[in-house]
Amino acid sequence: MTSLLSAIAGKFTSASIRPAGTRVERGRSLGTLESLKFVGPLPSPLSGTISSVNGDMVKRPKLMNDASYTQGWIVKLKSLSFQEERGLLSRPSDAREDFKKKIAEFHARCFKAFPDHEMYEIGTECSAVLVRLNELLVSIPIEDVIHLVTDDPTSYVEMVRWRDQTGHGLVDWRQEGNLFHFIVRKEQ
Repeated sequence: MTSLLSAIAGKFTSASIRPAGTRVERGRSLGTLESLKFVGPLPSPLSGTISSVNGDMVKRPKLMNDASYTQGWIVKLKSLSFQEERGLLSRPSDAREDFKKKIAEFHARCFKAFPDHEMYEIGTECSAVLVRLNELLVSIPIEDVIHLVTDDPTSYVEMVRWRDQTGHGLVDWRQEGNLFHFIVRKEQ
């Protein structure tokens, strides 16, 4: 699982993984994943036997979005023919161009936290945006993440002030052209 697939597929909602002890061939399914934009098999990178399954990820599939390289691991696989298949694996340096093409093709954005909610507030003054943001925060669970997009040029200063006043997390932000993207986590 990569953060790029996570950005393309959207929030993962379900994972059904074959049990430990199952033998799989390279390219065959380790199980199935479901997200808001994707349903399909999870191909095995190598032939082998599943030695363990990440039960936390099965219970909370969004871990693949939030921590795909750490807590969001899917299975541990004991390879049966690593020497024969290792040449079929990609090195990060070799995959760089493929990733760049996919990022451009899918207009993927990777942030420090994967959003549960989206807010697009274009042409709206920042004070009105913050009112709507506060209204949304009242209705969502603690730890949920919001991706807020605005074109107000004062938004960064206002968001920092808002964070300090409310105690909610401003996890990430960036400017793309005249648009500002903020990743906010409900903290309380």
